[in-house]
Amino acid sequence: MKKLLLILPILAIFFISAFSLRANAQVETSARNAVLINGNTGEILYEKNAYSPHLIASITKIMTAIVAIEAADLDSEVVISEEAAQQVGSACPLTAGDVLTLRDLLYCLMLRSGNDAAWAIGEFVAGNVDDFVKLMNQKAAAIGMEQTEFGNPSGLDEVTENYSTAYDMAILMQYAMNNKDFRELVNATTYETTSTLGIPYNWINKHRLVRNVEWVVGGKTGFTQRARRTLVTVAEKDGVQLIAVTLNAPNDWEDHMNMFEYGFEQYGIEVPNIEPEQYLRKEENEDY
Repeated sequence: MKKLLLILPILAIFFISAFSLRANAQVETSARNAVLINGNTGEILYEKNAYSPHLIASITKIMTAIVAIEAADLDSEVVISEEAAQQVGSACPLTAGDVLTLRDLLYCLMLRSGNDAAWAIGEFVAGNVDDFVKLMNQKAAAIGMEQTEFGNPSGLDEVTENYSTAYDMAILMQYAMNNKDFRELVNATTYETTSTLGIPYNWINKHRLVRNVEWVVGGKTGFTQRARRTLVTVAEKDGVQLIAVTLNAPNDWEDHMNMFEYGFEQYGIEVPNIEPEQYLRKEENEDY
């Protein structure tokens, strides 16, 4: 009897592990790090090195956006500094001395992935970028992002670096999606505005799944040479919210669609068969 009692827990562990392996085997991803969670409950449906820290590139801007939304009036006017206007990489682009609303800058931040907008937002909300980064790290700790460290609000990694895990970024997106303003922001496909200097802007959301798949309701792209492609996506169908995160994933669009198909199947929810050509098509002048 004692031997049987010792064997039973071992068998239980074996069967649980075997089930987990079979479940994960139903999803193939190109990512170095990946996770799929139920955004309603936090349940992990799929994971691959989900707790290993990695450079995260512009999905950093999810934290930048939610900190700004919670801290300031979105209709506030923001004067663009020389330092903000000179940020390298993806840009709105902004002009030093021009004025836009915080709301305008948030749309550039999340749709166009403007590094200049990230800097301008940080300077406006906290007085300077260093203090804004402190707010980012404080928020990360408050919501349970245990393996995350932000060094800047944009995701650039030439001078300072932002590290997180697929799981931590899923926690962040789960938290942010509870905010109405944030949900509207990441669900937008385009946004138009005109600055005080009369400069017109028309930003297209770089997230192709948000643009092309009806039940994808939000997300953020990211890329640097060091981090490679990073992606966060939120899908909702029949009351179930799923959040997918991939880090360093060459085929991230397909990865996320595969994870969503698998995830919704776990709840008996069918999703229409969507050919890759539909969500991989590019808009004019689009980049990642």
